[in-house]
Amino acid sequence: MENLNEALLISARLDRLPASRPLWSWIARISFGAFFEVYETALTSFMAPLLVRVGIFHKDRGGLFGLPDLATFGFATFFGLFVGALLFSVIADKFGRRPIFTYSLIWYAMATLIMAFQSHALEICLWRFVAAIGVGAEIVAVDAYISEMTPKALRGRGFAISKAIQYCAVPLAAILATILANKTVAGVEGWRIMLFVPVIGAILIWWVRRGLPESPRWLAQHDRNMEAKSILADIEARVSRQTGRPLPPIEPIVPVTVDIRGDFGDLFRGQLLQRTLMLLIVSCATTIAFFGFNNWLPSLLEARGVGVTKSLTYTAIVALSYPLAPLLFSLFADKVERKWQIVAGASLTATMGLLFVIQTGAAGWIACSLLITLGSNLNAYGTHTYRSELFPTNLRARGIGFVYSLDRLTAAFNSYFIGFILVAGGVSGVLTFIASVSAVAVFVVALFGPKTRGVATEAIRNRTRKPLVASLENPS
Repeated sequence: MENLNEALLISARLDRLPASRPLWSWIARISFGAFFEVYETALTSFMAPLLVRVGIFHKDRGGLFGLPDLATFGFATFFGLFVGALLFSVIADKFGRRPIFTYSLIWYAMATLIMAFQSHALEICLWRFVAAIGVGAEIVAVDAYISEMTPKALRGRGFAISKAIQYCAVPLAAILATILANKTVAGVEGWRIMLFVPVIGAILIWWVRRGLPESPRWLAQHDRNMEAKSILADIEARVSRQTGRPLPPIEPIVPVTVDIRGDFGDLFRGQLLQRTLMLLIVSCATTIAFFGFNNWLPSLLEARGVGVTKSLTYTAIVALSYPLAPLLFSLFADKVERKWQIVAGASLTATMGLLFVIQTGAAGWIACSLLITLGSNLNAYGTHTYRSELFPTNLRARGIGFVYSLDRLTAAFNSYFIGFILVAGGVSGVLTFIASVSAVAVFVVALFGPKTRGVATEAIRNRTRKPLVASLENPS
């Protein structure tokens, strides 16, 4: 009971922190690591046409299993994310969030550097898989860390700003692909240069992150209360100093009443089972729609008769909206329930996907693409935030990792499935499929999704009538 009270006290102290420069600094520094997850998935779309142009990748039925090599390239990316998320989520819950931050970027940088020197399709896909393992580990720790370090009243905005930083990778990849499409620099092909950029960036971000503290919530859950209190006292002092005001009073937390032992099997018992299944369906549907459109956009445009250069240019225009969309979402992120944000995003994706099918010109393609991107980004941001909120601290990384890993596995096989649909049913078949899975996400989250807005993470799954901790004294 004493340890539970200590954990609730530490959580309540974090939740009462106001918006401040130190808070946004931590979110920014941690989000730059997840930047590479987005860069990796963006490369699936932008780099594949360049690899076709230089003769490394086959298009149409010339690749593995009689499908375009883009399908295998996408499969390798998402299967690597699946393995990384599933394996390292256990480490993140057992040993903390910071060890993952330290080593996953090094793993990613080394594998990507090796990939840049390959010249055969299967070798590129193999090292793509290895690099993605490091990124999969990173994104689990990032989502858990942001959820635990951000006060309950700011969680939505924290994730929205984090996504804005991460999505800067999309226009960067698009601009590099457009500039380097037909060029070599000092005898080095453009697609290889696109791989050198994140290697340098990963090393710089590893250096910038060195001073990040471990999550006090995680420390408290592992009975390391003295460390948690020391870190939290420093955080409170910095926030109070920066804002120039005393911190707000601490609010009591109504804890969950379900017995949680902290093992992986808890995800499949009681209330957590319903949440896990709901998140799996919504996350997988979101992933199919998001990557089914965005990774294949240049290929979809080429199938409509648009040349490689123009298709990359149109895709680059759409890509510029990626970092701007989450900034728009931040205006209402903590004012509207998360589940309804996901419903709105999935509904917009489905509607615009069907309208894309009947467009015949550049203006219509770009307009529908922008709105599909807006909807899928709202859906993806909402899902990332939602799944980090619905698991308790001692299971958070494993819960996020399990759901995230399976939706990456879905994305891996989706690469082949979209390739098959494109070959067999054309662009209209692909967009109809995307609209259908988006409708599934709308139905499931609307019917089964719990409310999370402004609720402490320890209290979201279940609430008792009377707080376990009736009153908490301000320790400042």
